[in-house]
Amino acid sequence: MSRSTPINRRTLLRTSLGLGLGLAASPLLTACGDGGAAEKSAAKSRQVLPSTVTANSVKADLPGTADGVPNAFFSYPATPARSVQGSPLKGAKPVRAMTETYAPPAPGRSRNAAWQAIEKRLGGTVDITAVPADDYPTKFSTMVASGDLADVFMYPETGGVDHKASFLASECADLTPFLSGDKVKAYPNLAAIPAIAWQQALYGDKLYGVPITRYGTAGAGFYRHDLFKEVGVDSLDQITDLDRFFEVCKELTQPKKKQYAIIAGATTMLAMSAGAPYFWSMDKKTGKFTADLETDEYRSAVEMAAKLYKAGCYYPGTLAMSGAQKAQYTDLFKNGKGAYVSDGMPAYLQPATGYVDAMAAIDKSFDVRPFVPVGKNAVAHPDNATLSESYVQKAPKERVEEILRLLDFIAAPFGTEEFTLINYGVEGTDHKRDAKGNPVLTDRGSQDIGVPWGKLASGTPAIFSTTSKDAVGYVHEAYTKLIPMLIKADFLDYTSPTWDSKGYGSLYTIKLDGLKDIISGRKSMKDYDALVKDYLAKGGEQARSEFEEAAQKGTGK
Repeated sequence: MSRSTPINRRTLLRTSLGLGLGLAASPLLTACGDGGAAEKSAAKSRQVLPSTVTANSVKADLPGTADGVPNAFFSYPATPARSVQGSPLKGAKPVRAMTETYAPPAPGRSRNAAWQAIEKRLGGTVDITAVPADDYPTKFSTMVASGDLADVFMYPETGGVDHKASFLASECADLTPFLSGDKVKAYPNLAAIPAIAWQQALYGDKLYGVPITRYGTAGAGFYRHDLFKEVGVDSLDQITDLDRFFEVCKELTQPKKKQYAIIAGATTMLAMSAGAPYFWSMDKKTGKFTADLETDEYRSAVEMAAKLYKAGCYYPGTLAMSGAQKAQYTDLFKNGKGAYVSDGMPAYLQPATGYVDAMAAIDKSFDVRPFVPVGKNAVAHPDNATLSESYVQKAPKERVEEILRLLDFIAAPFGTEEFTLINYGVEGTDHKRDAKGNPVLTDRGSQDIGVPWGKLASGTPAIFSTTSKDAVGYVHEAYTKLIPMLIKADFLDYTSPTWDSKGYGSLYTIKLDGLKDIISGRKSMKDYDALVKDYLAKGGEQARSEFEEAAQKGTGK
């Protein structure tokens, strides 16, 4: 549930992989429509989830699975196929959309070849308000307070309203009649979205959101295979437990060469390797919930992190680095100063600035690969199922269907005509094909594709690189291991108002700050119980009570 500066799902993705990155922001405002009344816990009904049908618009070089292993491609299709027939918005009035963006402002429609081509395919007009990510929560709160909702809008990664269930019920279209079960097949690209992503758009027995889908799990960071091999580890399978990982890290740490085993942090990777739950675990027999901090597995991961820090295995100063300093500590890794770094899988294959391309430009001997949790008890956390969700303003049935057809178009899979227009624009104007047939953006294209269509909907991203076939294989191999290791986040089957308002905000800050103190040695493991007590007293215990109450009301099945 990856809710990566203020904390958002991207920061949580980063900080969950290594401590010391971001501080939390609270949800923004009380939802209109309920007068701020307290909301109740509730069980979510998975019976209304859409059916999942694997999309086969483009044949993958390394096929994915319906369970969530992404498709992988070594080259781009020479002739992109259509995944959406006809003109989805033909005869529709203009659609107003609002979403965040991390890109510079894109040229307006009149100067944007890609925008014009997309609307030509759609057969209608889409007026997108793109707001810088740091400003989006404030803009969203203004939109809600004024009652001027867009037809379709991205929900803020930070969390948008205090009483989300009431907001959805009063202001947003119930998509259950349109997408539940086999009804989603009317929108084939949405039907290809895995169930784990839809789960987060459920509220009680209704489906409100359309996922902006990600990979299911962010993985467990990256490591220098060449350095691990130098100390006798040619395969991560050789690291059978955390004690062996500790010994490997001591060998990897060579201060005289300014080389350290770990850059920034490794706590969540250690927690996954120990088999710790993702935020909460649930006893199916009793319905009792246990916070990750309360488990022996998580405690052992923190003990190991502190042991590694005391042994000098962390690059000096990086544990305390905040999210704003992410580029600083990832650059240390890219420049050869560490053997392991915590970061999310999407950063691996990013063109030019991603780990593969950036490190190859520095030293071609650097062999960076995705890390997979180690040991017989290892699990993977479902911390990257979605970026967020898009919601549709309440409207007549015909209007809701128009918006869903738009989102189905935007969620087109890799290599299709629609995907190409959204991500590369118009061939000859926004991109040209290189010697291998892969699209390469022109200067104009780099600007035109800045319109954030992909922040309104997305199917599971594909694995693709124009520069490294090996790296594509490494990611696909990692996901063939990670996806079967995914643990179920039972708490996502239930609604806890306290968790919705504090879980990814103030409680997460308490957790991060407390763990940094212990791992760095400012406090000791004797202070761990006090941290747990503080975490529970300031909202964790109330969230537990609400989850358990919801579990008693319904099974969530």
